[in-house]
Amino acid sequence: MSIPTQDYLFVRNKLLNKEEIALLDVREEDPHAQEHPLFAANVPLSRIETDALSKLPRKDVAIVTLDDGEGYAQLAAERLIKLGYLDVSVFQGGISAWKAAGGEVFKDVNVPSKSFGEFVESKRHTPSLSAQEVKQLIDKNEDVVVVDVRRFDEYNTMSIPTGISVPGAELVLRVPEIAPNPKTRIIVNCAGRTRSIIGTQSLINAGIPNEVNALRNGTIGWTLAGQELERGQSRKFKEVSDNTANEAGQRARSVADQAGVKRISLADISQWKSQADRTTYFFDPRTPEEYEAGHLPGFRSTPGGQLVQETEMVAPVRGARIVLSDPGGVRANMPASWLAQMAWDVYVIDDIKTSDLTEKGPWVQPLPKATEIQTVDAMTASEWLKNDSGTIFIDLSTHANYVKGHIPGSWFALRSQFSAALQKLPKVDRFVLTSTTGELAVFAAQEIAALANVEVVVLSGGNKAWTDAGLELEKGATHLASPALDRYKRPYEGTNVDPAAMQAYLDWEFGLVEQLGKDSTHHFWVL
Repeated sequence: MSIPTQDYLFVRNKLLNKEEIALLDVREEDPHAQEHPLFAANVPLSRIETDALSKLPRKDVAIVTLDDGEGYAQLAAERLIKLGYLDVSVFQGGISAWKAAGGEVFKDVNVPSKSFGEFVESKRHTPSLSAQEVKQLIDKNEDVVVVDVRRFDEYNTMSIPTGISVPGAELVLRVPEIAPNPKTRIIVNCAGRTRSIIGTQSLINAGIPNEVNALRNGTIGWTLAGQELERGQSRKFKEVSDNTANEAGQRARSVADQAGVKRISLADISQWKSQADRTTYFFDPRTPEEYEAGHLPGFRSTPGGQLVQETEMVAPVRGARIVLSDPGGVRANMPASWLAQMAWDVYVIDDIKTSDLTEKGPWVQPLPKATEIQTVDAMTASEWLKNDSGTIFIDLSTHANYVKGHIPGSWFALRSQFSAALQKLPKVDRFVLTSTTGELAVFAAQEIAALANVEVVVLSGGNKAWTDAGLELEKGATHLASPALDRYKRPYEGTNVDPAAMQAYLDWEFGLVEQLGKDSTHHFWVL
């Protein structure tokens, strides 16, 4: 298929003019994290069908696919066109051409948000304390509260002693009752720097009377100082009184107004949902538990602190419009204030009533119609596993999910790397494809059948259906037909990280502001 191509100047002009563009790096996450343009969102070739409808809601948005010469960009463009996207092109020459044209490239993931955090710190000189200073305050039983603004699972893995889990968007709402005495000092921590900077500055911007400091360099700084972290903690914020919620609502609204956040009513939403000339993302930044209890129809659960941290993962169309929904206002207005400073066109819905939250349960990812494929149920598949030596199971889940649990004897393979994986797989008559919930296997079946020239069957419902049928999984990194390229090993996650990698990560973060200056397409500003 002949696909149009675009170049550096086209993409740069779109960004400079704040026009909508989805620059999609379609490599797996690890190669993406080694180097990519600032606003290149990682949407791997492996996941095009499963991610496209939620991440690219407008079919005629300008899409440019990017790789490093492997041919993935062409394949991704073809798949997007097949899904009905109308303005799809390939970035000619890949990453090498971007650099040759003078384009800046960035390392790691969530770079727009991390570089913005460093930009904020450089402009506002966000107050911070070293790990040694914070430990001394804790050891002396000083009047100090440590709040951890990461996701709860990150906090539960490792945390600062005495720390309480208060994910970022909750801070302005919850801290007044966690630290009711204005003389109590508040320490905000994350794993590295970004979320603690944004969290600390959120409390300062909202006018919280307490002294607030970021824990400099987060749990990485704590570890590099030779200090012990806690494991498996479950201290969490509590619900707050109506008076506290109302006061927090006023504080957050004031910050949002200063940042130029726009307002919208529910009556406008239905029109925007059907609007064809603009990409709009509809997000609910409250806790997942509140979202599942009831939310506005069509809104996606994106807890606010993570939304600011990982914006491009859910909103890859730069220049798009973002709408946030929170009946109480705080969890919408505070993230919105940051998104506005990150140059997003952001709106908060006013006057939401509990009765408007008519949709319940977790967010359901919209998927395109799949082609007809041969499927098998879990019990039949388990009989094949026992009795048919000519059948093997191939798991297309993420490497992390595969290691956590997979069908006994199955092989891990990345869809994007399947040609190479074939050389490692046993010679058999039949592949049974599976994935965590099955969708990825469904969309990969036809191309794998063409590559492998064997019978290909999909396990209906994937690994979830297997366990729902009472069948056992096994754990571990066994039978790897593909390298684990789908996940970049973050130097700030987990408990077994090389100190040199931690320090290198911090050094990289310190250099982001200079890189932003070289790139100059960001339009960031700070209150």
